[in-house]
Amino acid sequence: MVPGIEELEAQERRLVFTRFTYEDAWALGSLLVELARARQAPVAVDIHRAGQQLFHAALPGSTPDNDAWIARKRRVVERYGAASYLVGARFRAKGTTFEASSRLDPGTYAAHGGSFPITVEGVGVIGAVTVSGLPQVEDHRLVVEALETYLGH
Repeated sequence: MVPGIEELEAQERRLVFTRFTYEDAWALGSLLVELARARQAPVAVDIHRAGQQLFHAALPGSTPDNDAWIARKRRVVERYGAASYLVGARFRAKGTTFEASSRLDPGTYAAHGGSFPITVEGVGVIGAVTVSGLPQVEDHRLVVEALETYLGH
C-alpha cells in the first residue's frame, strides 16, 4: 500500500535526531547498505549534511544514473525541507505533478521517493539520506526502515 500524506508527515515528525555527526552518517549509511545487501537491492546510498557528502555507496546492479537520481531527489529535500516522496505526493493531491507545477527544472529536481530529510531537534533540516535504484515507494520505505531502526523507533 502506498503511504498517504498524513503517514508521510508523521514519519518526518517521528524520525528526528538529537544530533547528527560524521559517525551517525557512517553508521546510518552502513545500516542502509546492510539492509540493501540482504535484499540484493541494486541501489546507491548517499548521505549529505550542509552541502557535504558524508557517505556514499554503490551496490551491485546500481549505475551512474542512480547517482544522478540521488542528486535530483536530494535537491528537492534541500529546497522544500521535506521528503522527496512527500513533496511529490502533495503535488499529486492537488491534481497536478511536481514536473508540471513546481516551475523547477526536472533535470535538476525530482520529487520521487527515496530522499528523506535529516532533521535535528531544535535545529531543523540539515541534510538528506537518499537511496536510488528501486521503485520510488520502495526507495522511500528502505530509507524509513533504516531511520526507524537507527533511531530505535
